[in-house]
Amino acid sequence: MTQTLIRNWWLLALSGVLNAIISFLYYLIVQDLDGPLTFDAWKGPAVYLGKLALGAGACTIAAGIWRPAKGKCWLLVLNGLALSALGLIYNWVFGFRVSFLTIALLLVVMSMSIGILEFAIARTLRRQRHVADEWFLGLAGAASVGFALASFALGFRWIKIEPGSHADLLWLGSYFGFSAICMLVLALRLHRLGASQSGQREAIPLGHPKAAH
Repeated sequence: MTQTLIRNWWLLALSGVLNAIISFLYYLIVQDLDGPLTFDAWKGPAVYLGKLALGAGACTIAAGIWRPAKGKCWLLVLNGLALSALGLIYNWVFGFRVSFLTIALLLVVMSMSIGILEFAIARTLRRQRHVADEWFLGLAGAASVGFALASFALGFRWIKIEPGSHADLLWLGSYFGFSAICMLVLALRLHRLGASQSGQREAIPLGHPKAAH
């Protein structure tokens, strides 16, 4: 699985960039709002957000299954499918008044899948004695699980949102900003890991010629 992600690190990086743009648009929408969020005010930005989410989801799915080296990364595929589903909701289904609970549960799937993946890669790197990468991914995995639990609580209204505060949009923007950082840093670290592995293979001598007698 790790070798597959190393090969497709640039797809993870591209997904991270798209997540960063999504996060920026959420904060931009909140800044431009004056009063309650209406369907007419949300419809236009939702289309752009949906297309970006579909693009990011496609990149994430491709990173998990394209050019598999030693197995496909189904956790990353699950993350991409949930993100693509969010994009479909924003593009075609939003007019049917999809509840925040549906969006929150998709965030739970995205957060948990990427969190478990980060824990799994951290465990692999521990065996290879990459201590700094292990600590970063372990902390990122814990934060991802925290996002999942908080999204679950928000979706079921166990955490109350003050009407008109647009805290739900700010939460979505925060998640995508966090996801962008995780994806970009993970992609760069995988790229560096792949480069170091290539350097080690090149340094191994192919053989020692026997001395002539």
